[in-house]
Amino acid sequence: MGLQNASDRSKEIHRFLLIAGIIVVAFNLRPSITSVGPLLGIIRDDVGLSNWSVGILTSLPLIAFAIMSPIVPRLGNRFSNERVMLLGLILLLFGISIRSISLIFFLFLGTLFVGLGIAICNVLLPGVIKGKFPAKVAIMTSIYSTSMGIFAATASGLSIPIATGLGLGWQLALVVWVTPAVIGIIIWIYIIKKDSTDAAHVKAGYYKSSDNRIWKSPLAWQVAAFMGLQSFLFYVTISWLPEILLRFGVSLTTAGWMLSFMQFIGLPASFLVPMIADKFKSQRGIVLVLGALFISGYGGLLLGNSFTVMVISTILLGFTLSGAFALALTFLGMRARNARQAAELSGMAQAFGYVLAATGPMFIGYLYDVTHVWTVPLLTMIGVALLVVLFGMGAGRDKYVLE
Repeated sequence: MGLQNASDRSKEIHRFLLIAGIIVVAFNLRPSITSVGPLLGIIRDDVGLSNWSVGILTSLPLIAFAIMSPIVPRLGNRFSNERVMLLGLILLLFGISIRSISLIFFLFLGTLFVGLGIAICNVLLPGVIKGKFPAKVAIMTSIYSTSMGIFAATASGLSIPIATGLGLGWQLALVVWVTPAVIGIIIWIYIIKKDSTDAAHVKAGYYKSSDNRIWKSPLAWQVAAFMGLQSFLFYVTISWLPEILLRFGVSLTTAGWMLSFMQFIGLPASFLVPMIADKFKSQRGIVLVLGALFISGYGGLLLGNSFTVMVISTILLGFTLSGAFALALTFLGMRARNARQAAELSGMAQAFGYVLAATGPMFIGYLYDVTHVWTVPLLTMIGVALLVVLFGMGAGRDKYVLE
């Protein structure tokens, strides 16, 4: 009886650490990117960069995501998702550390490693959830997408207070985000050591390659298009919303706070959408609701002229952008039969998605440069929202990839 109780306690501890490990990985997926934006001007002046070159600090991680995402599932198949995700955390720790050295070479090299580390964790986390919690994909996706949102918004808000308010400089404002990476590394080292003692588990961690069949699946492409187009809208909105809001007569400071408000207001959607999606075999109804909110939000920014309309539009976009991202993450688990398929679908969808995400802010910025008004860019974003609905209707069907 004593041995049985000890075994049960050990399993409970292991399960708790798995959940904690997933949450801590989620904590690491955005702060090292969202903490940079508010500091770009300070970094530019301190290091001596031009405006376009300092902008690379935000686009370089997205490019790394796009390049690395298709490769990661192969590494996961070869060495196990858990071990490769630990490698991702180590690369992230290394990147954050050397990025904070006030030399251009280390600044960009560190940013590249940050992108590579996050890309690995981004791709593998849905597969790890599918493998460790196959019956709890929706709730675990809710937890990790909400965790991502909380730390992303918090990092944006803390950068300037740490750098200038406390007088610690941009270097410490960036390097502080090694803390969740270190915690994650410690937890996952323990989990991997525990798992390695279970031969059956280790054996189950390896899967036969699917010979890139995922890239030939129409359903996989629909999921990838949904992921990509909603990522396009998210990064465009994160980049340009403050400038768009200036047409309502608010100050740049107020516009910046509205951007932070938009991210926080979307947190309930990050948690609720995967849970709601799990209640239905088809998620098409959710896609239609999100599409209507997208069009209402961007339409309000296009046609509105009052502070009230601006706030309502921002709330709608915050809820919808977070909800669409959470639904995209949910599709990665729900449209896959097993952990390997989830990782491969995740790699494909995120590779395509971050190519679109990286080009989105530049393309919308170009449209504004050409027209000097936000009408055409906002109309373009409404058009992209319609495409999100179109591909979401395909991705929301009760089917599996590779079948």
